[in-house]
Amino acid sequence: MKMVKSLILGSAAGLVAMSGAQAADLPVKAKAVEYVRICSLYGAGFWYIPGTDTCMKIGGYLRVDTTFNGGVYNAPAWNGDLGQHNRYADNINSRSRMALTVDTRTATEYGVVRTFAQGDFQFNNFGTTNPATLTGPTNSNLLNGPGGGYVAVEMVFIQFAGFTFGKSASAFATPWHGYPGNTSSFLMGGHDTVTGVNNIQYTAQFGNGVSGTIGLDDPTQFHRTSIGNLTTVNAFGAGTQGYAGFMAPEIVGNIKIDQAWGLFQLSGALHENRAAYNLPSGTAGAEVFGHPETKWGGSVMAALQIKNLPTGAGDDIKLDATWSKGKTKDVISTSGGSPSFLMYGDTGLGGAYQSIGFGATTDAVFLPVTAGGDSTLHLTEAWGVRGAFNHNWDPYWSTSVYGAYTAVRYSDEAAGIICARIAIVPVAGSTCNPDFNTAQLGAITRWTPVKNLTFSAEVMWFHLDQKFTGAALFAANGPKPAAVYEFKDQDTVSLQVRAQRNF
Repeated sequence: MKMVKSLILGSAAGLVAMSGAQAADLPVKAKAVEYVRICSLYGAGFWYIPGTDTCMKIGGYLRVDTTFNGGVYNAPAWNGDLGQHNRYADNINSRSRMALTVDTRTATEYGVVRTFAQGDFQFNNFGTTNPATLTGPTNSNLLNGPGGGYVAVEMVFIQFAGFTFGKSASAFATPWHGYPGNTSSFLMGGHDTVTGVNNIQYTAQFGNGVSGTIGLDDPTQFHRTSIGNLTTVNAFGAGTQGYAGFMAPEIVGNIKIDQAWGLFQLSGALHENRAAYNLPSGTAGAEVFGHPETKWGGSVMAALQIKNLPTGAGDDIKLDATWSKGKTKDVISTSGGSPSFLMYGDTGLGGAYQSIGFGATTDAVFLPVTAGGDSTLHLTEAWGVRGAFNHNWDPYWSTSVYGAYTAVRYSDEAAGIICARIAIVPVAGSTCNPDFNTAQLGAITRWTPVKNLTFSAEVMWFHLDQKFTGAALFAANGPKPAAVYEFKDQDTVSLQVRAQRNF
């Protein structure tokens, strides 16, 4: 009995000792969970990053586009295989994109510190695949194989005390960039840095909606078209690319009035036209042959938005007009590169194979001394206008009607050089003139059945008004044979359908 009693007491003591040891290992008290708090300082969707006084918003959209008789994002069939209407062209082009944005803001004694970034996860169909295409931009989309795709970087910037550092919209741009009412990324007539350009800029707020911005932009991505070295001129009026590296940034600025009635903006830019060497780029030993003297060009733009129209709530009109000399990118502009034009069509001229229209887009041209010229840059002049009327039928349906017109003009000296060296054999009585105009008209209707989900259809007409007359014998170009082609204005119509979900 004494043995049993001792065993029970010993076991009890052991359990008490063990319980005390385990109790010592337990936390005294669990810390309260810090839940995400809503940040109402900067609008809907912001929340405080836990443990900080920084507010963050994550957003974006998912978009699917399909274009008929055009490139992705409703690019008109104005060059390449689509412009030729040959059998290499894909007449239906699609892109799927998810854009992801991150916006952070922190209140400080110097004002709000903001960071913003957008990345686009994209997949295109192959698009044009003809290796013999001689015109138009290089098609990087051929990397979009099955399971592939790519990431594109749009805006990436920091804002602090009125300054902006990073990849953001140029100070030259309007708030709507190249989209006064369209969804196509190819409405010309003005500037478009909607995906951002590396820059440093400062904005001063003067009160009552009046502000001024001055900036320095990297010119290499969005502010250049071509400096044409006319040592060799192809059959379509273009010389070889002759731009050098840049020594000076783009100098840009604006004055803006943004009030309840609408917006008015004046913008200006200065652009360095700096050619490489008198010999074509890449030629060994070109340095000893000298180079043209640098010339500065520039552009000016006026923009107007009118709100509170009597036609309906939310309706508005957006317009902008631009003139440039030595800075054609501010007129012949897209959200990417600036196109040169080469289009084929039918003909009623006896003996001609087809008709042709073309226009070379340049900032300047020159003919080196080594080729019989004076190595002087001749700046190209251009002007354009574009605009849209945007109407809301009801909360679910809206329509925009838009248009644009551009003109590109070469000096008499530049035109004379181009026409003397162009690689064609004109038919008797034909005339040469490298000037050209473009016109665009379009309409888009959108249906938003539920908030942040929109379906749209856009039709756009593009017209190339070229200034050559008569006909000429052209060498073979891709699948196009060597033959006589009639000089003629060209037209094309495209259709884009889109589904987009914002979040």
